[in-house]
Amino acid sequence: MPNPLKPEKSVVTTCAYCGVGCGFKAETRGGKIVRMTPWKEGKANHGHSCIKGRFAYDYYDHPDRVRTPLIRASINDPWTPVSWEEAFSYAANEFKRIQAAYGRGSIGAVSSSRCTNEEIFLVQKFARAVLLNNNIDNCARICHSPTQFGLSATVGWGAASQHFDSILQSDVIMVVGANPTEGHPVFGSLMKRRIRQGAKLIVVDPRRTETVKSAHCAADIHLAIRPGTNVAILDSIAHVVVREKLYNEAFIRARCEWSEFENWASLVGSDKYAPEVVGPLAGVAPEDIRAAARLYAKGPKSAIYYGLGVTEHSQGSTGVMCLGNLALACGMLGREGVGVNPLRGQGNVQGGSCLGSWPHVFSGYRFVTDDAVRSSFEAEWGVTLDAEPGLRLPNMLDAAVAGSFKGMYVMGEDPVQSDPNQHHVIAAMKNMECVVLHDLFLNETSKYAHVFFPGSSSLEKDGTFTNAERRVSRVRKVVEPLAGYQDWEITVKFMNAMGYPASYSNPGEVLDEIARLSPAYRGMSFDLIDRIGSAQWPCDESAPEGTEVLHREKFPRANGRGTFMLTEYVPTAERTSDQYPLLLTTGRILSQYNVGTQTRRTPNSLWHPEDVLEINAEDAAARGVKDGDFVRVASRFGEIELRARLSARVNPGVVYTTFHHAKSKANAVTSDLSDWATNCPEYKVTAVDVVRIAAHSGAGAAEGARPSTRELEPAE
Repeated sequence: MPNPLKPEKSVVTTCAYCGVGCGFKAETRGGKIVRMTPWKEGKANHGHSCIKGRFAYDYYDHPDRVRTPLIRASINDPWTPVSWEEAFSYAANEFKRIQAAYGRGSIGAVSSSRCTNEEIFLVQKFARAVLLNNNIDNCARICHSPTQFGLSATVGWGAASQHFDSILQSDVIMVVGANPTEGHPVFGSLMKRRIRQGAKLIVVDPRRTETVKSAHCAADIHLAIRPGTNVAILDSIAHVVVREKLYNEAFIRARCEWSEFENWASLVGSDKYAPEVVGPLAGVAPEDIRAAARLYAKGPKSAIYYGLGVTEHSQGSTGVMCLGNLALACGMLGREGVGVNPLRGQGNVQGGSCLGSWPHVFSGYRFVTDDAVRSSFEAEWGVTLDAEPGLRLPNMLDAAVAGSFKGMYVMGEDPVQSDPNQHHVIAAMKNMECVVLHDLFLNETSKYAHVFFPGSSSLEKDGTFTNAERRVSRVRKVVEPLAGYQDWEITVKFMNAMGYPASYSNPGEVLDEIARLSPAYRGMSFDLIDRIGSAQWPCDESAPEGTEVLHREKFPRANGRGTFMLTEYVPTAERTSDQYPLLLTTGRILSQYNVGTQTRRTPNSLWHPEDVLEINAEDAAARGVKDGDFVRVASRFGEIELRARLSARVNPGVVYTTFHHAKSKANAVTSDLSDWATNCPEYKVTAVDVVRIAAHSGAGAAEGARPSTRELEPAE
């Protein structure tokens, strides 16, 4: 008897989940996807997979998928199914009306790292060439915007310096604010392989994650810091490097400005950053800080890998600069086995950063204020472009609450669930006159939308993703789009409805346009990637098949030299008190992906059916909380209810939860504090109290949260 699930054909594509960007064969039978098999020739994963990737298909034809465009005049009205033509016409007319009434800056756009490079590029082009403003942002705003800022300031490019396989040559691996075992499992396995071969491991993280200790590896040094003290601890490590003269003077003199190093060394070498001072502040032993500094500096090949535990702080950009400074000081850049490497959380966060989804830069990190750069885009697009940077997403929301911002095109994002202080986000959404949501499923944000464009999953489209190691890989259509169009086609048709004559026959033509306008992508094309499998930018005349390791000879700045940035520690304004004595920090778990829109509609939910609150047994006992009890978590911003899970992973005084389930509403309690440079939210530090409750009441909805601490009051 023939096997009804035996695949008939397969298509090589790229996983759309985390920033590893694993290559997969999507296998089909009868036009339906039946299996995902890791692609052995995938350069990011070499035939390996995690449980998210194995099941990265069930969601695509889930009954919850919206397959017809929807419109409504008011968010209090029911949705009305309409044709694509009606939806485009309605949305375009509303946007034109709003701009006529409130000005061209009254509308903006938000793109998604779940979308392809080509789609991200088109959304920012929609904002700039159609709306004629620079009000464009992307989800990197709330995760890795400090990476772009901090690494650009120190080493010139806001991207990983290494390819993943470089870690196999590392002698020392320092993981800061990341848990690769759960957040980036395939890379985490590669890291553990190197540790089993003898590499030393330093982990800087408030939790005792599986990266700290598991059956396969254990950290040689774990700095279980108090949340919010990243900059202090990194400056203290640098203090030891400077005071004990562990820095690489030859590298600094050859590749940096010695005077800048001296200024930095004077700061971090001061007594206030001595381990004996910082240790008690951060909750770690001074001798462990010294040991970590010596181990990293002596290498001889030391690599840094970091995640959102560095960036999602009020000093997120400063923390990234600390890492860049440390690598420069010790000469850990420009060769195999070293480097500074952000572990991107979504499959195309790096692409979102590269391709112009920022209000101040075009694709290729080229500034909108540069007349020559702007002229090149104007010549390509046939319009006069705004010379002033636009609004960031937090600014758009603030302006909406204030009444001056009235419309938004949101592709593949759910700001109501994913952004901080949900009460404020909802107030902003309610105050807009036309929110166009472009997504696979109705979500928390769709409750406040007026137009819904049903999108296509990564399995229903063609394009490219750029992963965390700068690797550009192909996304290939496995099945036909369930709603009729690929996402890039939807954006192009929306542009046409607005009166802009965009015309592409396939997304390869969009990548060709990206290559013409973005120096680091100049050599990229579908033909190249199809021929060699993938390519890491920069890909140009000097590196026609891409670049594995950055900064080998010089840094990408005018003088070719690295820059030491001054990184003074400034404590967060979010403090504990008698009323809120605990610190809440948030993160991910192995089986779920971000806000769970996709993974909650796959068998992954069998492993993680709900978000829980990890609490130390000491704190639980003081509150009469037993394992499995429901508790109320209250902050200055709101309150939610979660099931308690007693855990030795967190120290007394610290609690932890994930944010994968919409019903948990984790961001109803997170603060509206943000990074000083980029507005990246401070998700990792929120003062809370935890109280046992008799039963779960379903409370925690953002509608009932305390108002924002911002001066702007929400609309009624």
